[in-house]
Amino acid sequence: MNDPSAASPGQLPTIPPLVALAMRPLPLLPLQLVLGGVLQRIHRRNPALFDRLGPHARARFGIRPIDLPFAFVVEAKPPRLSVVRDLPSGLDARISASFVNLLALLEGRVDGDALMFSRELVIEGDVEAVLALRNAIDDAQLDLATEVSSLFGPLGAPVRRAFEAARGQLIGSSGQASS
Repeated sequence: MNDPSAASPGQLPTIPPLVALAMRPLPLLPLQLVLGGVLQRIHRRNPALFDRLGPHARARFGIRPIDLPFAFVVEAKPPRLSVVRDLPSGLDARISASFVNLLALLEGRVDGDALMFSRELVIEGDVEAVLALRNAIDDAQLDLATEVSSLFGPLGAPVRRAFEAARGQLIGSSGQASS
């Protein structure tokens, strides 16, 4: 994303180490079920999302929030998300950043290029596949509050408000990239 109005690196907080330590013993399956549901919903609402990956449609992406005790493996075809303690070998690409920066990137609220140049975002492996993924995500214009809250049926409205409040505190509350 090259939006000049996107937030510059260094503005977003990280998860405090004590919070991350407290999360270490938590089971990963509930998180995987929720995030897998979000991925399936995103795919249903944007069926061409992963088609934009072109020759990288079968790539496996490892995503490591540097401030959390778990990581994610994302596969495009079929759409699948796994939550793991450590990233496995054999991934096509690895992406590392703070959890908040990863969320902001997913919603297009920060400039990924600026994060890379400031070394707050590290990409290893097939950079071309990561660029294809970034372009596909940018085109989808994801709103995680909508995607997550849709999983909670009648409780969706309060979940959405809570998510938006937390996002506003961490990233910024505007629908566009923060300045």
